[in-house]
Amino acid sequence: MIIDAHHHLWRPERGYDWLAAPGLEPIRRPFTPADLTAEIAAAGVAGTVLVEGGRCHPEEAAEFLGYAADTPAILGVVAWIDVAAPDVAEAIGRYRRLRGGELLTGVRAQVQGETDPDYLDRPEVRRGLAEVAGAGLVFDLVIRVDQLPAAARAARAVPDLQFVLDHLGKPRIDEGAAGLRRWRDPLAALAANGNVAGKLSGLVTEAGPGWSAGDLRPFVAVAVREFGPGRLMFGSDWPVCLLVADYPGVCGALRESLPRLSARDEHDIFAGTAVRVYDLAERLGRLPARAAGTGAA
Repeated sequence: MIIDAHHHLWRPERGYDWLAAPGLEPIRRPFTPADLTAEIAAAGVAGTVLVEGGRCHPEEAAEFLGYAADTPAILGVVAWIDVAAPDVAEAIGRYRRLRGGELLTGVRAQVQGETDPDYLDRPEVRRGLAEVAGAGLVFDLVIRVDQLPAAARAARAVPDLQFVLDHLGKPRIDEGAAGLRRWRDPLAALAANGNVAGKLSGLVTEAGPGWSAGDLRPFVAVAVREFGPGRLMFGSDWPVCLLVADYPGVCGALRESLPRLSARDEHDIFAGTAVRVYDLAERLGRLPARAAGTGAA
């Protein structure tokens, strides 16, 4: 069984202003649950986690939870939240009362868009993170490399919160050895916290056009060493990945870039870690029997 722990859906006209940036024409179109189910069926992926897509509005959470309610393959939703707002707990409660609210598994803020590398140190943010922990949800970290140290401090300060590092903190894979040097130590410091897991997602995009599995391999090796397979999970980052690779290409790239692993470790990365971290075990019953048994991993 394969679980894709990170993908998006969107309709650009509903407020995804970031899609207007130059170079994003290939993904500046609607991506719907029907598109998703076709992609994952072709790739042998059984289930997914749908992650907020930068709209930064509560209406997106309502839309996505509704998608999940109607789409058995979507096992959980990571919704947007303003983690610095004074009403984080109340906002989570409102999400849970929506149709599909029982499929809310985590929340995320667009921390990467904050200019302050120490944004996660702010008292109001720490308060919000504590409220996410109190609600029993995961907090996804979408951050830059220069924000990794603050993320490590936040993980130590809120030990009851399960953090998930999206895209391994967006290392500059396109810069090769220089990008690896700048990222490796801050990543290790964050991974030293047992309440942090990582997503092997978004890497082909960070490598850029003309990427190869060899470009990814040193970064993946560091992640496997620092987190271990039991705290790593596969994510396609579809449809963002379409800027440089199709869905099967992303799956193949990760398999090619991983070191030799046992069957159990490979299962963790491609399914087990996501099921544990996002608490998806009971939701696997939503999957058709054939889909639940798909894939060697």
